[in-house]
Amino acid sequence: MIRAMIVDDDALVRLGLTDLLEGDPGIEVVAQAADGLQAVELAAAHRIDVALVDVRMPRMDGITATTRLRALPHPPRVITLTTFDLDEYVYDALAAGADGFLLKDTDPAEILRAVHLVAAGSAMLHPTAARRLIDRYHATNQPQVTAAQARLERLTPRERDVLALLARGDTNADIATGLAMRESTVKAHVSRILTALEVTNRVQAALVARDAGHTT
Repeated sequence: MIRAMIVDDDALVRLGLTDLLEGDPGIEVVAQAADGLQAVELAAAHRIDVALVDVRMPRMDGITATTRLRALPHPPRVITLTTFDLDEYVYDALAAGADGFLLKDTDPAEILRAVHLVAAGSAMLHPTAARRLIDRYHATNQPQVTAAQARLERLTPRERDVLALLARGDTNADIATGLAMRESTVKAHVSRILTALEVTNRVQAALVARDAGHTT
């Protein structure tokens, strides 16, 4: 059972997401928070597997909350909720440790899929929206590009192949199919990639790949 937390300052959004998630027999909503500060307090008191966190909230915004949540002894995985046209802070949220993001008008079935994917250790990067957001708000400069390229030098050719597909939002199953590998082998490669790039999740690995220009 996936233990979820909804974090949004809009009571109607919290209610709608709670109804949606609890309609899935594999998900239980164990906490709701109206801002980031309350979210951190609740996550410290309850075991949370996945937190859906709004970006813009009073007292503590979603970016700061994501950083604080990921720093807990038993950190939940985080999916950032955003309005695509307004939130210039999505890259910051991903860099803070979020495992992905959802637009607030995402199809309900995709929201449920995202929770399951993130709980299983994958990232939820919408194939086109993720690229647009990262490309638009992630300012690339030469020192940053050079540092990212140096990190990629630590990877084997096969790990670079895996990273390129990971960076475009492919799941482990997708990568296994695309590269004719076992899914367990892909998981092992992803683990080594995260260690070599000195990042904590797939989203941050994708950001390094984009900095270095290593995308498909």
